[in-house]
Amino acid sequence: MASGIFDTDMKIISQSVKDTLKMGRIIAKNLKKGDILCLFGQLGSGKTVLTKGIASGLGIKKERIISPSFVLIREYAQGKLLLYHFDLYRLKEPKDIFNLGYEEYLYNNGITVIEWADRLKYFLPSEFLKIELCLKQGSQRLLKFQAIGRRYQDLLDKIHEDIGD
Repeated sequence: MASGIFDTDMKIISQSVKDTLKMGRIIAKNLKKGDILCLFGQLGSGKTVLTKGIASGLGIKKERIISPSFVLIREYAQGKLLLYHFDLYRLKEPKDIFNLGYEEYLYNNGITVIEWADRLKYFLPSEFLKIELCLKQGSQRLLKFQAIGRRYQDLLDKIHEDIGD
């Protein structure tokens, strides 16, 4: 159960892949060790593109980021912070996540990005930044942000400030 959902949500329209990558870099600029980003959205909504932008903002070459659908977790150590990239598309049962030792990643010294976070159901972390990506016309995407927990409200406030700059 989430420990605190805050009223302050944020919505952004991305006009292109380039915009989604830029949004990822803005998010990365404000991340700290242990931060968890849970991405929600249908197939093709831009979750991996956003993750590439986050990686780029952390100093990891975005070309290195691929959907880890067959591996479920990829670790990238070439940037300012470690990046743990989960893609749970092929996760059959939420309890199967325990076989991966996922909690060791969530509360470790890196940033955790979880694509298809809805597959975790009741195993979602107690606090995280929720980002829902929705398909719009053409290459447009609607990104909806929701802070779950005080740390993520602070993070969302900083992201909002940076978008305004």
